[in-house]
Amino acid sequence: MTFTSYTFALFFAAVWAFQRLPLPWTARKAFFLFASYGFYAAWKWPYLSLLFASTAADWFLARWLAGQTSLPRRRLLLSASLVFNLGLLATFKYSGFLFENLSRMFGQFGVPFSAEPLSAVLPVGISFYTFQTLSYTIDIYRGRLAPARSPLDYALYVAFFPQLVAGPIVRAADFLPQLAEPKKPSDQTLGFGLALITLGVFQKSVLADGVMAPVAEAVFDGGTVSMLTAWAGALAFAGQIYCDFAGYSAIALGAAACLGFSLPENFRAPYAAIGFSDFWRRWHVSLSSWLRDYLYVPLGGNHRGELRAHANRMITMLLGGLWHGANWTYVLWGGLHGAWLILERVCVRIAGGWTVWRRPMVRALLGLGTLAVVCWTWVFFRARTLPRALSIAGAMLGGGEKTASVNLALADGIAALACVLGLVACHIWLRRRTLADVCARAPWWARALVFSVLVFLICTMPGRDRAFIYFQF
Repeated sequence: MTFTSYTFALFFAAVWAFQRLPLPWTARKAFFLFASYGFYAAWKWPYLSLLFASTAADWFLARWLAGQTSLPRRRLLLSASLVFNLGLLATFKYSGFLFENLSRMFGQFGVPFSAEPLSAVLPVGISFYTFQTLSYTIDIYRGRLAPARSPLDYALYVAFFPQLVAGPIVRAADFLPQLAEPKKPSDQTLGFGLALITLGVFQKSVLADGVMAPVAEAVFDGGTVSMLTAWAGALAFAGQIYCDFAGYSAIALGAAACLGFSLPENFRAPYAAIGFSDFWRRWHVSLSSWLRDYLYVPLGGNHRGELRAHANRMITMLLGGLWHGANWTYVLWGGLHGAWLILERVCVRIAGGWTVWRRPMVRALLGLGTLAVVCWTWVFFRARTLPRALSIAGAMLGGGEKTASVNLALADGIAALACVLGLVACHIWLRRRTLADVCARAPWWARALVFSVLVFLICTMPGRDRAFIYFQF
């Protein structure tokens, strides 16, 4: 049941209608939970058992942890949560990757080794809800959060359907207080939620699937590439992955708003970033902030010397890359971003006393350079194999063929480039603005016009239906 399907539209309409009934708040929360489990079961119902297990484990461990005063016992319970959650994630997401690499390693010494992963299909959303339950227990261990009083509230926090399968990753401290009082969204909130849903469907169906994906697929899944076609594919994928994931996030935030809930913003005009630290403050914000608070800071952050801080940045980004998928291309993608963050930090220290980098023209060049390097690095995220990634990345630096063999139509390439340029222009305009502020300040007729145009384009220019990219993570 994808967000862009008619099935989801009917499902969401039914949930919204039930939410409006004059029933006790507890009954409505129970219905939200039942609907969320039904939404998840529509993907592959046996994996509901994993969601139940993850929810139950951290519910009980967190309550036991909160009642302990002995530090060794508290650490033991936290360790149990870490082992269970990360073990669950490793078993289903990384066992095949581990066995494959062990087989290759033993094969180098002539020792046969073979093993089957527990599951050939990754349970949808496991990376997201595992991080949510884990953060809940860690926050209670740190004394920053009290355990939820109601198992119903906690289960709904874990399974709330708008963000269940692809985020954003929600903190319990942000969501659980919203369950204390009945929700009745205002007309303004409902209107903004519907606008977000429409924007998200437009980004996914028209831009990502209709314009960007054909170009990216032609280049990354095709034959030899030239420098021009390699850049065309990388730029198209940069636009595709943003429109795909930001589109999902917009639908999730809009659906939650229509029901009276608020979810954290996941994107803040990332292609207008000036520097890589700025990029990670704007791209997949819920994940980058999670990695910062629950991995980078516990490792020591930047409080144990510059060299240790560089090591912490690299470890965080390598594991962030591995979180995205069990493939060396993701690890290399994360490692490259770690290298860019370290290089940026070194350059900032060297140029700390300079004022020239604050000039508008210099900042514009830095922004353009950031965008170019981010797009180049996306190659390692998109390519299915490391040799293919190295081939396309090398071609982008001038090492490609003079004549490409990929089947890329000129009109498709021009359309994708135009959309990417428009997307970057929108991000530059929104760099210091929020979409909510823009909508609030725009006159009603302008909002109505934009809404009508988006609906018209969705109806007349839908691309071939493709699964959301982040469903595989």
